[in-house]
Amino acid sequence: MMRFFIRLGVPEMLALWNDLREKRSSGKLSELEAQLYKKWGTAMKHLAENPLHPGLHTHEIPQLTKRYGMKVWQSYLENRNSRAMRMYWVYGPQRQDITVIGLEPHPEDKKRGAYDKVVLSDV
Repeated sequence: MMRFFIRLGVPEMLALWNDLREKRSSGKLSELEAQLYKKWGTAMKHLAENPLHPGLHTHEIPQLTKRYGMKVWQSYLENRNSRAMRMYWVYGPQRQDITVIGLEPHPEDKKRGAYDKVVLSDV
């Protein structure tokens, strides 16, 4: 199976991950930040190993694919939670790369243009 290199979109995703890592190493993560760091780290590990890992529930988001002109995928960081975080990503820029371009709570109502509010980082 092909293993992927995980990149983080700039500037938002890279800045957020670096901030969480710095706070973790200095012992300054809040409880919510610690949960996010752990869940996001686990999700990125699964994504690198297998983008279709069952726990990720990966699926394309056609509204975002159309808006950004490339297939945009959504994977779960968690499930069974009304504010469950979702990770948005694309393949590339290189053949074995996946770039995480967004991290947001699950849209409240997919039928009312909720994905119109999602703003993604650059690859």
